[in-house]
Amino acid sequence: MTLRIAMWSGPRNISTALMRSFSSRSDCFVSDEPFYGAFLKESGADHPMADDVIASMETDWHKIADTLAGDPPDGLPVWYQKQMAHHMIGPVAPDDLHGLTHAFLIRDPHRMAASYARKRETVTVDDLGLRLQREFFDRECERLGHAPPVVDSAYVLAEPEGVLSQLCWALGISWDPAMLHWAAGRHPEDGVWAPHWYSHVESSTGFEPPEAGDPPPLEPSLQAIAETCMDDYLHLSRFALRNA
Repeated sequence: MTLRIAMWSGPRNISTALMRSFSSRSDCFVSDEPFYGAFLKESGADHPMADDVIASMETDWHKIADTLAGDPPDGLPVWYQKQMAHHMIGPVAPDDLHGLTHAFLIRDPHRMAASYARKRETVTVDDLGLRLQREFFDRECERLGHAPPVVDSAYVLAEPEGVLSQLCWALGISWDPAMLHWAAGRHPEDGVWAPHWYSHVESSTGFEPPEAGDPPPLEPSLQAIAETCMDDYLHLSRFALRNA
């Protein structure tokens, strides 16, 4: 029986590092943002390398959903699917992905906005995806009768073994110390967008120490975006797993 984990995140949120962490498990196959091409084709968003992304992957929403609910390509018992909440603008919602265990990765939107602005010239509230994360989280709470797993990147970086072992327990899998380390460089599961977005994680071999001090000062437009997202972030952060 396959455990399919859909980890819903926003951009610039250690999401690739967490994918690296799960890929270090011997029992786990990982997928990198499977709806990215469909999102770009549907939205026409001017993301870097957009044409390359669309050409590199399936863009039919329903075919992608069917694949993600099927067997992992290599038959391993755990399938970790790195998902971006803001990609889900087409005819398939997270609720339509059956047979998956949903979890949520969050980060202070001030830090998200600052990091995202270094990679794209324009940043919007929707780009950070926190509103959609909250909406789906609330629906999952109602469906399950309890909160699904939530991890805050700040807590992961502060105590990776403690928080990730709690995440594994919540997902119903054993803790594996291999999740703390991975090989530097590009990995075969990385999307074709890696050259633009993954330069920092490609130089890493594990989780870095947490960012010290307060979030960086933002220009007024970015500050307004971050503040708009704060209520959604705080709503989710109340459920974030911490080291036991």
